[in-house]
Amino acid sequence: PEQMKMFLTRLGFGSKVIVTGDVTQIDLPRGEHSGLIVVEKILSGIEGVSFIHLTAGDVVRHKIVQRIVEAYKRFDEGKER
Repeated sequence: PEQMKMFLTRLGFGSKVIVTGDVTQIDLPRGEHSGLIVVEKILSGIEGVSFIHLTAGDVVRHKIVQRIVEAYKRFDEGKER
């Protein structure tokens, strides 16, 4: 989270920032929080800040990649029960 804050607080006048990432592919050690997840919790609702979530339907690689993404999503949803 500290790195994300450091990056975003350097935004200059007339600038735009686009941060991309995949929250399903975070490989931080246990107990460490991803700035990609935390930033949305902190900045949601701030004027001029937007978050866009893509789905498996947005995958533009080979069709099997879309099916793999969906399979992992189903698996992860099953673990939460």
